[in-house]
Amino acid sequence: MANGSRQAAWEFFGAELKRRREGAGLTQVELGARVFVSGGYIGQFEQAIRKPQLDVAQRMDEILQTDGIFERLCRKLIDDPRYADYFARAAELETLATDICEFAPALVPGLLQTRAYAWAVTVATNPFATDAYIEEKVSGRLERARILKDAARPLYWVVLHENVLRIPVGGPGAMAEQLGHVARLARERTVRVQVLPYTAAAYALMNGMLVLMEFDEAPPTAYTEAVYSGNLLDDPAVVKRSRAAYDQIRAAALSPEASLALIESAAEDFGRCASTT
Repeated sequence: MANGSRQAAWEFFGAELKRRREGAGLTQVELGARVFVSGGYIGQFEQAIRKPQLDVAQRMDEILQTDGIFERLCRKLIDDPRYADYFARAAELETLATDICEFAPALVPGLLQTRAYAWAVTVATNPFATDAYIEEKVSGRLERARILKDAARPLYWVVLHENVLRIPVGGPGAMAEQLGHVARLARERTVRVQVLPYTAAAYALMNGMLVLMEFDEAPPTAYTEAVYSGNLLDDPAVVKRSRAAYDQIRAAALSPEASLALIESAAEDFGRCASTT
């Protein structure tokens, strides 16, 4: 489902939610209290600014006695074969974000990946998959990067751990291309990139990656990911702590200028290695 038609479907979801809520004689605050979210969130669901989690949709069906319509709609809209189930909602939010800050401890973030790098990562995590399956996943990842080409692209700030520059994903040639791509985006000021060097030693968020997203008309959200699982976090206190941890990492990282020099140096090293093999 294309982004435009998917957004239209979420708008239908919101309009239907409003119609059913008003038909039940409930305010946004009253419905929110019964499904364990704020009234403001119900308003954002109705305006298609924020998408409800599946369990919230299920509770809305129960309270509004809708015979499962919101659960069915939610399942259909978050079911995108290009993405893992746990990441689909985060991918949807990326397209709405005005600011994205990301910490990547081991891999180049999906929004910055080249085809060869994305292919190598996908094959590594799906060693018995068909080429058609791999291509579908890779195409979805490359499609996500289009938001960085839009005139209204989000402000994107990423901190890469030095691991990202050293692990030869896809071999020296693929790494030279990948790091060159990141450097080019940084030089074009499409993204702001910093590197957290090995010399930083222990650091905040040593247990994993983090993405922070901000929106014009919705509260900020954090996304974390572990093995075959991901979590969208929108509790204000948790998002605040996540932001503080990210700020600590950014403060410990090399300056953007020094980071760019290190990225380009690593790309050159991989390039030389590729030319001798």
